[in-house]
Amino acid sequence: MRTLPFAAAFALLFSAASALADFSKQDAADLDRLSEALNAIHSFKAEFTQIDPNGAVEQGEAYVQKPGKMRFEYKPPSNVLVVSDGIDVAVFNKKLNTADRYPLASTPLNILLSDHANLGNNRNVIGIEHRPGEIVVHARSNDRRMTGNITIVFTDPGFALKQWTVVDAQGLATTVTLRDVQTGVALHPELFLTHG
Repeated sequence: MRTLPFAAAFALLFSAASALADFSKQDAADLDRLSEALNAIHSFKAEFTQIDPNGAVEQGEAYVQKPGKMRFEYKPPSNVLVVSDGIDVAVFNKKLNTADRYPLASTPLNILLSDHANLGNNRNVIGIEHRPGEIVVHARSNDRRMTGNITIVFTDPGFALKQWTVVDAQGLATTVTLRDVQTGVALHPELFLTHG
């Protein structure tokens, strides 16, 4: 049985954060640089690989147009298509002809899809970690109905968005890794339509 794609898992996350995390000066400076790197990207397309909690691997193409718009096209045999129009995230199952919708504002996608990311002053950012060749940002969703978190991985140096992992309320992790990222591309508006 296939699990929900990562964007649907995003919609099941929670944040009860009531205050900003207390970052060291170095961490705060790194968060500022990561924010600048995110804000410098207004559009991109990339290949992605998704690994679900059962270890199943799916691949596809991702398209992002800030603010708020994204499209994840899964390759066959998957029947899933995930689209955000800047307001809602729609998860389509083409085989069953169904669509589940979630408010974009209730997901951590806002962190990645905002034109004005400010990770150091985002109440949902709860930590930063340095690994060899990577900087990892830990965050929670702003939806207070459920629990969960997201880990966003950037390259270091370069601060390029590389990967993210969503852990849902049951502790199940879904990881998405980007490759062949092309920034500054012109994307057709029809890619981000969530209604037929």
